[in-house]
Amino acid sequence: MKIGFHVGQVVVRGRDLQQQYLDHLEQFRAARDAGFAYFSWGHHWLIHPFQHFQPLPMLARFAAEAGEMELMTMLLLTPLLNPVAVAEEIATLDHICAGRFIFGAGLGYRPEECEAAGITMAERAARFEEGLHLMRRLWTEEQVTHHGRFYRVSGARPTARCFQQPFPRIWIAGMTDAGVKRAGRLGYPFIPSGLQSRDKIRAQLELWRETLAAHGHRAGSDQPLLREFFVAPNRDEAIKRARRAIEAKYGAYAEHGFPGTSERLAEGLDQLLEDTFIVGDPAHCVARLNDYAELGFTHVGLRVLWPAMEQSEVLRMIDLIGSRIIPRLGAQ
Repeated sequence: MKIGFHVGQVVVRGRDLQQQYLDHLEQFRAARDAGFAYFSWGHHWLIHPFQHFQPLPMLARFAAEAGEMELMTMLLLTPLLNPVAVAEEIATLDHICAGRFIFGAGLGYRPEECEAAGITMAERAARFEEGLHLMRRLWTEEQVTHHGRFYRVSGARPTARCFQQPFPRIWIAGMTDAGVKRAGRLGYPFIPSGLQSRDKIRAQLELWRETLAAHGHRAGSDQPLLREFFVAPNRDEAIKRARRAIEAKYGAYAEHGFPGTSERLAEGLDQLLEDTFIVGDPAHCVARLNDYAELGFTHVGLRVLWPAMEQSEVLRMIDLIGSRIIPRLGAQ
């Protein structure tokens, strides 16, 4: 099992932005030195009450110091973007990373972002699939003519090829059953929502495998997962400190309309701590991660950074994960 460090939208508005950038850079370096296998970055626009940097320039900056660590978009919301621009920027980033790049992509769920992009919420899935199809052609064909529902190019000659051939690994979001089936139909690994319980994830894995088989695809070697994570020297301390952070983060996510948030919060934080989030002392966290390894997950991205968390606490958690969790999960 490979452990990743994931940065989502968690820094509350009002923080000095330059210091936020420097803190992220320090977190990245600490995660690299602690033995994390990859570092992933989220994508949103206009994500009040949080403030958030955009993934492609941040990952390009990190690539200069990544060493053997892989970098990943988690997730680039491609329906908001022009697929020709995405194809060429991803190819460029793949070269900057010397091939240590994973392309995570998703639909998005916020009307504000669709409005800003000039699209409708109802178009997201169709734009996602058509855009991904066009990107693959631009990465693999000498000349591309595509006259689709949303995108048109005529006799296009791509100007950037990926370092990885034919293109980077692609993982796509599977927050809902429809998303899981989309991933299976297209033949890609799916990334479950951080809010899905273990039982729900187990059912979605079965749905994904059934859909893969029905469309003539075989499962690859990657099976990614995203988990909310909080570790402290003892479990009571971890739970106490995590409660405040979870309430702050997911209260805002519920207002944003993140799928399933209101329903899961209504079940109570104790239920989330029991069957979904990984919160506890190192031994407890290792046991929970091993449970996911037994389900077949090969990559687990951990959300270690929480709202209003001091940088010193983030760095302590990174150190605990590197010293007392990653070594007990086998080779990275």
